[in-house]
Amino acid sequence: MPLPSQPLRKLGFLTIGLFDEADPRKGHESTLEIIQLGERLGFDSAWLRHRHLQYGISSPVAVLAAASQRTTRIELGTAVIPLGWENPLRLAEDLATVDILSGGRLNPGISVGPPMHYDQVKQALYPDTADAEDFGYDRVARLLDFVRGKPATDFSGVEGFEATRRQPHIEYSSDRVQPHAPGLGRRLWYGGGSLRSAQWAGEHAMNFLTSSVVKAEGPQEPADFAEVQLSHVRAFRAHHPDGDRARVSQGLVVIPTDSASPEQRAKYEAYAEKRLPRTATPQGPARLMFAPDLVGTSAEIAERLYAHAAFREIDEVAFALPFTFEHDDYVQILTDIATRLGPALGWQASAQHT
Repeated sequence: MPLPSQPLRKLGFLTIGLFDEADPRKGHESTLEIIQLGERLGFDSAWLRHRHLQYGISSPVAVLAAASQRTTRIELGTAVIPLGWENPLRLAEDLATVDILSGGRLNPGISVGPPMHYDQVKQALYPDTADAEDFGYDRVARLLDFVRGKPATDFSGVEGFEATRRQPHIEYSSDRVQPHAPGLGRRLWYGGGSLRSAQWAGEHAMNFLTSSVVKAEGPQEPADFAEVQLSHVRAFRAHHPDGDRARVSQGLVVIPTDSASPEQRAKYEAYAEKRLPRTATPQGPARLMFAPDLVGTSAEIAERLYAHAAFREIDEVAFALPFTFEHDDYVQILTDIATRLGPALGWQASAQHT
């Protein structure tokens, strides 16, 4: 097995938080329990996907606010919030509030582009401004400015005077988002799958989330997922003020089977086999490339990761949990990742994890 250039420094996981429409609380509670388990197992971070008008978490910021009160150490992230559904000013307030509640553990991941199925949802989402909304990088820039403390208005000072029963009350207004969360601006991540996104994120001193989906660009055929992803990582760092020290997190689907039952192994292998055909060639007009799901023992998965060109250039991951498994499956997968796969990749739980 080839050795990595450096040991894995941060180990995280990503979940979608599915729930039953008839009993949504159970699914949300399951997600919170999984995050608590992740902290007990020593994971460095837990990340939530974002789904609208589906049976997955539609408000990860709210769920992470709850998670912040059930955990003390694990970092809490979103991968990713699609900004096309959000008002950057209001989102900045929510993110700052949760970061304050968590003690500075929030890692918001965001992306741009029109909302999925925009023609079907635009009248509900933006009934008066649907055709005027800007879903480009400027929307991210606005959020960055608000989170990093730049003025949102040209007014600050005394807003008014209100007499209460006990004592007069003076209302003061700030010209920037409140609460202001120091350090949050350095913990913003961009979820990108293209060279342009990687470069933009680097130029704006964000961190970079790269997942199991990238965009094949250029004339090379056949395109290789790992090499395409590697080109994104290098483009990001080439344009980032921190250069090679700029943070990149990789989010492949990883399913270790060390402690899985025979029934679980069969289910995992069937899941990966069903999704494998889409990895053969770039898909659709956007030429999206999908990475194969990694199923096997921790030793087998570690060997495949060490052979992955992009993995060899990163030192933190947020392994994605499959969408449709049961709670007990996630417990088994996370336990194997933390106790077997992580150590096989050189990861060590620091003293604060224990």
